[in-house]
Amino acid sequence: MLLPTPADLRAALSRYADAVIEDERRSTPETIRQREDTAYTLCVMTGVSDVREALSTADALLGRRAPDTEADRRDHAGAVPV
Repeated sequence: MLLPTPADLRAALSRYADAVIEDERRSTPETIRQREDTAYTLCVMTGVSDVREALSTADALLGRRAPDTEADRRDHAGAVPV
């Protein structure tokens, strides 16, 4: 399995968090679809089939990898809140 870059993983986590927040705020067919789509993306990126496991895997991947670039070093803050 190819591992996603830390920046790509953080971007996917951010999109998922935004989708969850929006769906919790006012659930519509569009927000539900967006939440499902971003969950699926995280699952594909982490090689698992459950979004909870994908979040855990993403957290572990970000925690064990050293930042790759200066921007990654500035942005790296450990666990990603979702």
